[in-house]
Amino acid sequence: MKRAPASCLKPAQPRPAALGGRWLGGPDAGLGPESCEFMVWAPSAKKVELSLVSPKKATVAMQTDGFGYHWATVAGLKPGCEYFYRLDGQKERPDPASRFQPRGVHGPSAVVDTAFDWTDRGWKGVPLERLVIYELHVGTFSKAGTFDGIIPELDSLAELGVTALCLMPIAQFPGSRNWGYDGVYPYAVQDSYGAVLGLKRLIDAAHKRGLAVMLDVVYNHLGPEGNYAADFGPYSAGKTHWGEGMNMDGPGSDDVRRFFIESALRWVDEFHVDGFRLDAILAIRDFSARPFVEELTVAVHELARSQGRVVNVLAEAVLNDPRVVTPSEKGGWGCDCELNKDFHHALHAALTGERAGFYIDYTGLPELAKSYRDAYAFVGQYSQYRGRSYGRAPDAIPGSRFVVFAKDHDEVGNRPGGERLCEVAGFEAAKLAAGAVAFSPYIPLLFMGEEYGEDAPFFFFTSHSDPGLAEAVQRGRREMFEKWDCPNKESPDPNAAATFARSKLDLRLRSKGRHAKLRDFYRRIYALRREQAALASFDRANVDAEIHGQALLVRRRAGGEEAFFVLNFSDKPGRLRLKLSGGWTKALDSAEPRWGGPGSFAADRLAGGPAELALAPRSVVLYAKSSGGS
Repeated sequence: MKRAPASCLKPAQPRPAALGGRWLGGPDAGLGPESCEFMVWAPSAKKVELSLVSPKKATVAMQTDGFGYHWATVAGLKPGCEYFYRLDGQKERPDPASRFQPRGVHGPSAVVDTAFDWTDRGWKGVPLERLVIYELHVGTFSKAGTFDGIIPELDSLAELGVTALCLMPIAQFPGSRNWGYDGVYPYAVQDSYGAVLGLKRLIDAAHKRGLAVMLDVVYNHLGPEGNYAADFGPYSAGKTHWGEGMNMDGPGSDDVRRFFIESALRWVDEFHVDGFRLDAILAIRDFSARPFVEELTVAVHELARSQGRVVNVLAEAVLNDPRVVTPSEKGGWGCDCELNKDFHHALHAALTGERAGFYIDYTGLPELAKSYRDAYAFVGQYSQYRGRSYGRAPDAIPGSRFVVFAKDHDEVGNRPGGERLCEVAGFEAAKLAAGAVAFSPYIPLLFMGEEYGEDAPFFFFTSHSDPGLAEAVQRGRREMFEKWDCPNKESPDPNAAATFARSKLDLRLRSKGRHAKLRDFYRRIYALRREQAALASFDRANVDAEIHGQALLVRRRAGGEEAFFVLNFSDKPGRLRLKLSGGWTKALDSAEPRWGGPGSFAADRLAGGPAELALAPRSVVLYAKSSGGS
């Protein structure tokens, strides 16, 4: 007999609504005797028992509904009690929906107290159009490498113009050093970062300063170490490049979907998270009529609306498919925005001339100009890297649906040497790239340290306990760089502690020399973005981009206000002949000495009619239409 979807189940005996182990409270909370409840989906096991590890050892029989769900309520347990699930009287495994793994990915799960003294009662979130996203890795951002280590830096980020933090994955992964994409417990907060209370303290502190907090979540796979999901049920859809792919459209997929959607809702409800970055949704194999990504996004938005909050969903799609950001009611997947990697790849190619790997498709300015106008550079033409035609035009979709960046963790960390943009292209080019992003008609994303030109590389790092797995990861990285024909193929051992240590930021640099000037430059360009309506607009219809030799002229309009900026990618000074209407005032030139530049060549004012604009090498210059100019 075909079983009903999870949402339609009516078990003979009432069972808990939530997966995982949960403390129900005690006399101090006015809730009667101290007790905990547990629920797990384990259709692959005929019998599931709760195996308590501490503070006492005991085995507890679990009830079942006949559809794979098993549950138990146990009196006399407090937060901190540790447990496994015993499957068919043999294997003992951690809880797939564990809230806390105090002894790592192979150890017992632990019940936590979800109570927290929140101070953000009036917090409603940050609207999509106000997002300036700052991506950071918890372990390398501060000296402490914890959530608490981020809190002292929040004022500095807010003052810079950042409105949202995006934390690289914080779900429990093996060891203490990892990018986070090897996570295997999507409900648990990494223990070495500060676990549940540490994350809540960070989010509460961020909200006090007007900063949203987004989580990078990985629902396309589980990591290769500590993943015991297959012992419980049909979670797997086979191996992927990164680990075990998830079953989102095969038999049993209703409950696999429920598992991940409930995880996202718990982050929103219990942790007050303001949004998600959905990692690599192109790696989710899903041919269902209502894709998992759509179902997840709709559920998140419904919960946010019920709480009077804004929760944004950012997709890493790499599909150039407008359905990703088309509302669900119009046949799309409903994500609020997506990473526009075409913009980055074109900008990087223009700055560096690199053509290895996916950069083979990008010559630089032609694709960048197209991306300014049309968001995607590839809208159906042939891609040499993919060996096929790729993309579709995102007609009528506003710029607020796309996120652009000069660097993110992938584009830095997936270089053999982990080099940042200042090292690859130089200091002046880094300012040029910053202006290109900030003055775009899209949502900007900064990668930690770029705002002051961090000197440390950002490597790929892990801390796998299995030597064979660690060697396989290192071999896979070498093979990837060989395939890409990278100029520098040498990269450090990902599993070495020194690789992680070398990737830590030195935040003291922010107040020194050219680092301080670069940070001041970032603060100014994001102030200009807020202050000038032409730069704050997301209307792609009022964006023009023209190539002039090695320079790109971009015009922006909004209402009665106009601005234009020129990106000069040449290593030499340049001159640009313009035909202008009305008078224009220089608002910024990255070549000015106060930004650490060699000196501005551009006139402070330009009159209407034919004009000639002098450009410094590797610079961005911005002009706004003078008041009353026409």
